[in-house]
Amino acid sequence: MTQNPNIVLIVADDMGYGDCGCYGSDRIATPRIDAIAAQGIRFTDFHSNGAVCSPTRAALLTGRYQQRCGIGGVITAANHRHVGLPLEETTFAELLRAAGYRTALFGKWHLGYERQFNPSRRGFDEFRGFVSGNIDYKSHIDQVGKEDWWVADDLLPEDGYTTDLVTEHGVRFITQNHDRPFCLYLAHECPHYPYQGPTDDAYRTPGSPDPVLGPREDKEQAYKEMMECLDAGIGRVVDTIASLGLENDTLIFFFSDNGPSGPGSAGPLRGGKGTVWEGGHRVPAVACWPGVIPAGTQTATPGMGMDLFSTMMAIANVSIPEACQLDGENLMPTMTGKQETIRRVLFWRHGKQKAVRDGGWKLVVDGAGGGRVELFNLTEDLAESRNLASAHPDIADALLHTLAAWEEEVSTRKQLT
Repeated sequence: MTQNPNIVLIVADDMGYGDCGCYGSDRIATPRIDAIAAQGIRFTDFHSNGAVCSPTRAALLTGRYQQRCGIGGVITAANHRHVGLPLEETTFAELLRAAGYRTALFGKWHLGYERQFNPSRRGFDEFRGFVSGNIDYKSHIDQVGKEDWWVADDLLPEDGYTTDLVTEHGVRFITQNHDRPFCLYLAHECPHYPYQGPTDDAYRTPGSPDPVLGPREDKEQAYKEMMECLDAGIGRVVDTIASLGLENDTLIFFFSDNGPSGPGSAGPLRGGKGTVWEGGHRVPAVACWPGVIPAGTQTATPGMGMDLFSTMMAIANVSIPEACQLDGENLMPTMTGKQETIRRVLFWRHGKQKAVRDGGWKLVVDGAGGGRVELFNLTEDLAESRNLASAHPDIADALLHTLAAWEEEVSTRKQLT
């Protein structure tokens, strides 16, 4: 394994489990994402930490359940402009930069609007992008009508389609830093609404963000155009790495921040964005690293977004401070075929919805629905169509106790919900 390898982390926004070819889509062409899977590994049981954007990103940045830092819900542009990832939390970018890595984030932040929370102050040498949940892909106006395109912590406009800008800055950064270790986080807006293809005009203007989802009536076609632009951009990044001879020195990891909304597809899964059923958090995830990750492999080992913190520190040979108190696991033994399983209990919570999983058993509690309890055997029922709570009350009770204990442990901060 290369010492101090490069890391390219690519995150899609609201992309469903069924939205690319290597996960069964015949509607959207994603040859470059599919090629990463073919050249490396495809996860069939990978999960975002949250069912919406900000929680997943908090877990990714810190390697911890997002509830530990109080980011249990979306940091909205309308109501939470003074909220952000607590400054005492350690990000993966801070540790990698201290270890000599050049670090960059291009695209979506969504972990704080004020300058004190800006990525340029949280370990990233470079930041170009937006701090809200979504923007007009052309005018870069956010959901409440505010301009939102930043260079470091300065609000500076830049012409271009958001997906293309993220790609272009990623390619530039790789080219400029090819002779030193780097960590590049490409946090795409795509395919989050507004549903706006690369040839569409801007429609949001300052103070006028409506219609929030975008004006196109053919939203499924817009979604397809957006996804295929994303896929092409990922191809440009991969090709740049190859042209510089960095393939054997670079881990590329791609996943989605939660399940789909609108025209997106969760494939065979129940639910979507904003739910704790599988469709809300089981997401596509593929990775490649020639010579390290065997090509054409697949794993059913459960993975979580928060695991990438530990994984990156392991491959970069960076010691993790004890104060970080990580919840995530190192996925490298799984990706290299040295470890088939990671035995642990996993948890999700979104608003009054909660879920806990132990092996193949998953318990879902819908607090908003009168406290309904559902128990599923995912090994036999991936679609979560058969509630087995009454048939296995002992298992349901045990998982309820496990869930309650976890909630008490992680919820020491006031939660954003």
